[in-house]
Amino acid sequence: QVQLVESGGGLVQAGGSLRLSCASSGRIVSTYALAWFRQAPGKEREFVAAIAWGSGSTSSRESVRGRFTVSKDDAKNTVYLQMNSLKPEDTAVYYCAARSTIWGTPSPSARDYTIWGQGTQVTVSS
Repeated sequence: QVQLVESGGGLVQAGGSLRLSCASSGRIVSTYALAWFRQAPGKEREFVAAIAWGSGSTSSRESVRGRFTVSKDDAKNTVYLQMNSLKPEDTAVYYCAARSTIWGTPSPSARDYTIWGQGTQVTVSS
């Protein structure tokens, strides 16, 4: 059974970097897609980036392209979010999520994901 635990959040100055990790307690197979979402206070949860476990194809929201990179380690059943050139507007609780479908394709909609981690706080100071 897949259960997700995020780590790696913290406080960083603008322009700095953080790497978030999302480890699964169970084996992730090719029917899964993993995604990162974030939620700032008073705002809706929004899609950040995703990766199809089988193909490794990735997608991300426009505002993080060129700064954030999603990747995976099959042997560790772990997905990562490398965040560079962080901005104060990146401040949020970051959540890892997983969904399993026939084709293992990601989705940018939070409602399409059935497994969620507890979240990790990322704070970027100006």
